Amino acid sequence: MKFTKSGWFLLLSLLLGSSFSLNGQQDCGFQNGGLDCPNTIISAVPFLRIVPDARAAGMGDAGIAISPDANTMHHNASKLAFIEQDIGLSATYSPWLRNLGLTDVYLAYLSGFKKLDDLQTIGASLRYFSLGEIAFTDVNGEALGIGRPNEFEVAVAYARKLSDKLSAGLTGKFIFSNLAAGQQVDNIDIVPGIAGAVDISFTYLTPMNIGSSSNLRIGMNISNLGSKISYTRSSLRDFLPGNLGIGAALDIDFDEYNRLTITTDFNKLLVPTPDTTDADGNGVLDYREKGLFEGVFGSFGDAPNGFREELREISYAFGLEYWYAKQFAVRAGYFYEHPTKGNRQFLTLGLGIKYNIFGMNLSYLVPTGNVRSPLDNTLRFSLIFDFGARNNQATE
Repeated sequence: MKFTKSGWFLLLSLLLGSSFSLNGQQDCGFQNGGLDCPNTIISAVPFLRIVPDARAAGMGDAGIAISPDANTMHHNASKLAFIEQDIGLSATYSPWLRNLGLTDVYLAYLSGFKKLDDLQTIGASLRYFSLGEIAFTDVNGEALGIGRPNEFEVAVAYARKLSDKLSAGLTGKFIFSNLAAGQQVDNIDIVPGIAGAVDISFTYLTPMNIGSSSNLRIGMNISNLGSKISYTRSSLRDFLPGNLGIGAALDIDFDEYNRLTITTDFNKLLVPTPDTTDADGNGVLDYREKGLFEGVFGSFGDAPNGFREELREISYAFGLEYWYAKQFAVRAGYFYEHPTKGNRQFLTLGLGIKYNIFGMNLSYLVPTGNVRSPLDNTLRFSLIFDFGARNNQATE
């Protein structure tokens, strides 16, 4: 496929923005005082918010409080402190925009952990987003070369128990986004975007008197807090998709063979809400000029239409997971985002199997709203290797 540079950037904006919204900003007038106008929060590198593992993806993208595994790095690294296995590794492949016939656009995720002792665990992950191959052309259709835009994130985490029921985690991230390096738009050189970020997470785990045994797990993850990012040498930079996520999960063991998990997540982006204010008249909207902490703390009260709009910026995920004999799992979930804040609404289904050191998870997304998802009717899969299982079984 060939695009002019301006056309290519329009397509690329849709590809990237689709992880939050495909309906974009629309001029809908001022119905209900403007409250019903789409006002989706926009950030750079939204691939950081794509749920990368098939297990959580099968439960409506809810993963903050579910039992820890090798994919815990993305959702809530502090859960690693409660993990029972010694070493784990997971690899996930997620096709992207497969419904459009694209075969070279995908998200790949590799993650793992190592338990240091009863109190401490370390983890690491690599996230890679390929946007395929693009043929650059000028306005006259003359070839300017081939581009292979891609982005990646490298993360390392440390989790520690603070008590028998409470743990904390700290994750450091390096983010690299190469969308069109070496090209120019309006005589402005395009360069790779580079940023650093941290996640701060907490988990509370307590037993409950339901069934033969059960646990209630509550988690919080403040993610992607870091430097703003730019694709030019301009001083104007864009926010990373900082996020506050809070989740709860109830694990109910009815007997030694049957376990049911009920979970829910609430997420809010810690990014300024778009507004049309330009107080200093410099041609740059004020919300884009905010500093990191001003943007993060201000995101709880900066919506142009007040508290009602702030509530709409919270997305909801609900999930169920049933395990039989700790070997076979069935999952289902639902995700909801308000129509004016991205309008992602979908059902998910999932399956899991585990045998000895090997496990596999599958997930499938079924859209329920009128906005198409890049993952519509797409099968995602994760492979999990629990290298500590054999030793644990031998000990038993």
